[in-house]
Amino acid sequence: MPAAKIAPSLLSGDFAKLADECQYMVDCGADYLHMDIMDGHFVPNLTLGAPIIKSLRQHTDAFLDCHLMVSHPEQWVDDYAKAGADMFTFHFEATQDAPALVQKVRDAGMKVGIAIKPKTPVSVVFELADKVDMILVMTVEPGFGGQSFMADMMPKVRELRQRYPELDIQVDGGLALDTIDQAAKAGANVIVAGTAIFKSASPKDTIALLRKAVDEQ
Repeated sequence: MPAAKIAPSLLSGDFAKLADECQYMVDCGADYLHMDIMDGHFVPNLTLGAPIIKSLRQHTDAFLDCHLMVSHPEQWVDDYAKAGADMFTFHFEATQDAPALVQKVRDAGMKVGIAIKPKTPVSVVFELADKVDMILVMTVEPGFGGQSFMADMMPKVRELRQRYPELDIQVDGGLALDTIDQAAKAGANVIVAGTAIFKSASPKDTIALLRKAVDEQ
């Protein structure tokens, strides 16, 4: 299994000092900085967009893992590439032509991920798995932080890991010290956690423990 990558979700950070929060997470051992991008259409919430990614890029060299929970993600590829995003992860449910979008993201110079919501069967991404850098299995309904981890999504993760042993498999939603073992045992190696990291007494220790849980599998 690929090495653990811990990706704190900045949705749980203080947006008034986002650059400082990003640096703090890097100092605490984060591998990726997970940016939850929501448009108020695909999901019922509105968060940050390309201008904020562009601003942050001037203050950090960290890997910006951009998860686009938006309708018509095709229209945003160039904006995020120009803003300095490292990973562009779109939802399978949001596009009519996923293969074409994968290629468009690649051509723009970004790594590409594809995400699926809880009710979407994992089989829809099988034909794309060898064309993407990462598959994201949502472990909550996308749209809001602080939801409970959906353990019944783990068979999706397990099947992906069995089929694609070298693929980065990300899980996002409700990941914490009391749920990480389920995700790690199923085969997830890219761990998104917001509340569990930002609200912990020691974010550095929490990141280290999440990493240990994955690397011990």
